[in-house]
Amino acid sequence: MDYRIFVFLSLCLFFSFPDLSHSALQSSGWSGDEKTEGSVLKLTTGASAASFDPTRVTQLSWHPMAFLYRGFLTDKECDHLVTLAKDKLEKSMVADNESGKSIESEVRTSSGMFLQKAQDDMVAGIEARIAAWTFLPAENGESMQILHYEHGQKYEPHFDYFHDKVNQELGGHRVATVLMYLSDVEKGGETIFPSSEEKGSQPKGDDLTDCAKNGYAVKPMKGDALLFFSLHPDATTDPLSLHGSCPVIKGEKWSATKWIHVRSFDKPVTKLSGDCVDENANCPQWAAAGECQKNPVYMVGSEADGGYCRKSCNACSS
Repeated sequence: MDYRIFVFLSLCLFFSFPDLSHSALQSSGWSGDEKTEGSVLKLTTGASAASFDPTRVTQLSWHPMAFLYRGFLTDKECDHLVTLAKDKLEKSMVADNESGKSIESEVRTSSGMFLQKAQDDMVAGIEARIAAWTFLPAENGESMQILHYEHGQKYEPHFDYFHDKVNQELGGHRVATVLMYLSDVEKGGETIFPSSEEKGSQPKGDDLTDCAKNGYAVKPMKGDALLFFSLHPDATTDPLSLHGSCPVIKGEKWSATKWIHVRSFDKPVTKLSGDCVDENANCPQWAAAGECQKNPVYMVGSEADGGYCRKSCNACSS
């Protein structure tokens, strides 16, 4: 199945629940780790069935697309992830825009480490729940990264999609990010979207730091999860998805990040870019339906990534 379908499926859930609000959360009858049976959805992901509760989801913004899931993780799950990471932390790195290599940078001053996929039953259960909520397969996700921010540490605003070709070879662009908060923070540590179209509508009270007042801000609360999309539904990059982590002013911040790609991150796709061929049996049908013009990034390709239906779109000669 190609990544257009994955992106489409992931959006279906959110268009089904466009107006979920805090009032809806309060009226659904959940508190702490208690769940309302009638509102829990279960989806089979691989060999297991993962459940999620859409009444806990709040739409934060459509531009960029961002959603907050209250109580996505239990306290036990949060503490377990922190325990797995505590003695394995290293200086966080960033991807170089030219070479794609991981380098140190003052724009990101936290420490972190990567877990293994399905490292234990609890990690596997969290990953299955992420796949169920996002409607994106677990194999499209990178290993979960655990991050620790101490006083003054931050991550300057950045994009999760790539600017280099190297990192797109495995899995393509990152289409979505799930950021899970593993601890409360006394002050600071907000996730900020400086370019969000909703930044002007958010009250800027004293509970937000000066950094957080420069965009739409999400305060870290233990167990909550933030989902946002870095690509538009047509798989083009969304510049409004620019985001960062404000400096921690008081206390410390623990978080877990799951980056999800448009294709499998476990099984690299070998593309026959040198030949004038279609790489999907449905290409002729899609081309006849006008997809070459409607979805050119996938069908024809771009400078960063060759298309999958170049023959049917008459973008090459055989």
